[in-house]
Amino acid sequence: MREEISAGGVVIFGNAILLLKKYNGDWVLPKGKVECEETIQETAVREVHEEASVKVEVLKYLGKIHYTFKNSWEDNDVVNKTVHWFLMQSRAIDCLPLKEEGFIDAKFIHIDRAVDLAKYDDEKEIIKKAIEDTKKFKRLW
Repeated sequence: MREEISAGGVVIFGNAILLLKKYNGDWVLPKGKVECEETIQETAVREVHEEASVKVEVLKYLGKIHYTFKNSWEDNDVVNKTVHWFLMQSRAIDCLPLKEEGFIDAKFIHIDRAVDLAKYDDEKEIIKKAIEDTKKFKRLW
């Protein structure tokens, strides 16, 4: 079993959350693998920028999730993955999906729809936590 650590962001702009649409139609949050000599926060900021062309300010650490999957792209090895999530704020609504990573769309989705639109249950839960925590940051509302 291989261990993998990633980081990503729940990016808020006004009352909307950034989601990326994959080629298969799934809507997901931006995230990616931690690179050598990089902190998880640096990874999260870099991945949001790489995958959606969005510059962000990190507001707080939201927590981590764990899951296991079979890597069918490489050697069918089982991967034990940990993803660290940060609540982030964007100062602009402009975003552009990174096609090379399989994303066909990037949008800020209203918070009332973001949870339902997100594909994975663990990402739905982190979005719910971000929405709750965002209420504490009055300057966003």
